[in-house]
Amino acid sequence: MKNTAKRTTTKTLADLYRAIDRANAVTITYLKPGETEPTVRTIEIAELRTTSVTIRKDGTVKGGGIIVIAMCRLRGAAREFHLAGILSYTVHRMAYVLDRPAPTKYVRPAPAPTTDAQALFFFELARDQDDADYTPRTLIQTDATLAA
Repeated sequence: MKNTAKRTTTKTLADLYRAIDRANAVTITYLKPGETEPTVRTIEIAELRTTSVTIRKDGTVKGGGIIVIAMCRLRGAAREFHLAGILSYTVHRMAYVLDRPAPTKYVRPAPAPTTDAQALFFFELARDQDDADYTPRTLIQTDATLAA
């Protein structure tokens, strides 16, 4: 078991990337934000990501952390763990056993019509299913149903 408090982030990341390359399971002791009791999970790491960095008006930096995307053997589902929340970890020799769900395939939307304003209007309405049954009507000043 390797304690992350005694190791640099670079060495921890190197071990986790090595586990990804070799498809080795990793047991982590993880402390969720806002909780006091850590949990132990065996995970199968799929990838490591960085979060976006936001610079606030006062000059402080928010974000920029590292997230571990993995399949959790306890839940059998994909999970995200922040590297800052991992207290300790052990890289095992056992291989992955869970099947990772396939990523959703990007479907390119139909191109918007450029010839007719009415066709473009209905194209935009069709993109939002809640308003697909709406039909525009001409407003007349004497229409009593529009009075407030």
